[in-house]
Order: sequence, then C-alpha cells, then structure tokens
Amino acid sequence: MKAYGKIDWAFAAGRIPFRTTGKEPEMNSHDKIAILNTSGEDALVELLIFYEDQSPIGTYEVAVEAKRLRKIRFNDLIDPEAIRLERNYSCFIKTSVPVVIQFSRMNTGQNANAEMGGMAFPADL
Repeated sequence: MKAYGKIDWAFAAGRIPFRTTGKEPEMNSHDKIAILNTSGEDALVELLIFYEDQSPIGTYEVAVEAKRLRKIRFNDLIDPEAIRLERNYSCFIKTSVPVVIQFSRMNTGQNANAEMGGMAFPADL
C-alpha cells in the first residue's frame, strides 16, 4: 500500500482542561492525536510542545507500527515533562514516514460532555 500523508504536522490550539467528571481514565478531559501509518515501515514520531511564555519542550517520541493506527493522549506524555493542564499550547510533529494526523479534544468538565476534532495542519517544507 502507498504511504499516505505528510512528514511534518502542526496544530496550534491545544489546551487540556483540568476539570473532569465521569469515570477515570476513560472520561478524563484530554487532548489526543490519532496517527494513521499506511506505509510498510514503522513510524518514529517526534513531538515538540510550544507554550506562550517559555521555550519549546521536547522531544517526546512515540512509535506507530506499519499499517496501523495509534491514538496518543497528551495527558500521557510525561517525558521529558508532563504537558501542563489549563495552559494554551501548540505542537509540531515530525515523522520518519508519511502519516495522517487528526487532533481531538474531550472536555468532561461538566455533566454535558463535549468532544471536538479537526485535522492537524500538514506542512510542506
């Protein structure tokens, strides 16, 4: 199968809500990305986090097996440091093979839960 997607990705509107209702960990408020790797090679994915008031944090590294989907919650990224809750952040993502990335957020801070999603920006360098 052909490798679909791009190598460089970014999204600008990250913010993990602190407040959570419902059963944990399934219903924790969170931001996440879904990474689709259609290539025949495993993908090494590097994430760099940008905040409004400090230098970028990273690099966070994750792997996505060939011809697989992997969902990554930003709440689970802890090395080199945990993503900060209730702070605006952006993310630049670089991969070793072309992938497709979708960003989503679940806000369970009140009884009426909300989820939204959108494509990350595929950058052509």
